[in-house]
Amino acid sequence: MLGFLNAPLGVAYHLLFTLAHVLTPLPGGLATAAAIVIFTVAVRLLLSPLSFAALRGQAGIAALQPRVAELRARYARQPDRLQRELAALYQAQGGTLLAGCLPLLVQLPFFSVLYRLFLSKTVAGRPNALLTRNLLGTPLGSHWLTGAGPLSAHGLVFLGLFALLALACFAIARIGKATSRTTGSAQVPAERGAGLVGVVSRVLPYVTVCIAAFVPLAAGLYLLTTTAWTAAERALWRRWSGHRAQSLPNATAG
Repeated sequence: MLGFLNAPLGVAYHLLFTLAHVLTPLPGGLATAAAIVIFTVAVRLLLSPLSFAALRGQAGIAALQPRVAELRARYARQPDRLQRELAALYQAQGGTLLAGCLPLLVQLPFFSVLYRLFLSKTVAGRPNALLTRNLLGTPLGSHWLTGAGPLSAHGLVFLGLFALLALACFAIARIGKATSRTTGSAQVPAERGAGLVGVVSRVLPYVTVCIAAFVPLAAGLYLLTTTAWTAAERALWRRWSGHRAQSLPNATAG
């Protein structure tokens, strides 16, 4: 049914197996888990241009908000004209709206391959040796709600994963709020296009905690790594944008 995934599954299997073999000296069954983290980091590095394009797009949307407020004030008694002007404004910014979704969409195939890999008992007609690997005694192919049970020793490993994932989500939310305060966009009502992106960007990270409860532990590690990466990426972007904004007046004055 998902035969088109066979080739990517084989590539991912050999890649993770080789990385885990190289990292075997790590104690506590951490080698394969570390290989998954490295795999995720490699994916995020590959997608870095799209990620920064998305961040620039979000900054562009925030920059539109004063113009949105101006149009609202000017055409407050002309709702049809207001809608046309706003539609034209967001149409011109449409590329950045789409760019905000691209990193997530492009990651889906990588996540799907890892998810399927830790569900498959065989890969290329051979037993899937990765299913015998574990993290702190918990099989990487196990699920939180099945197996030993959610409150067992295995379940505690999942709960730790959920806690770290929620912390990373919280960091993303805090960075987003801080960025909104810096740009002043939080005080301006968002329109349908920008509002949708804003809601998705705030809610989506927390959805990953729910997803992690229903996927194999290995896929949960992917979610934790990519979410932590996103938090770090946005923190660095905010810091860089702040330094750049401070340097522009100085350059203009010079």
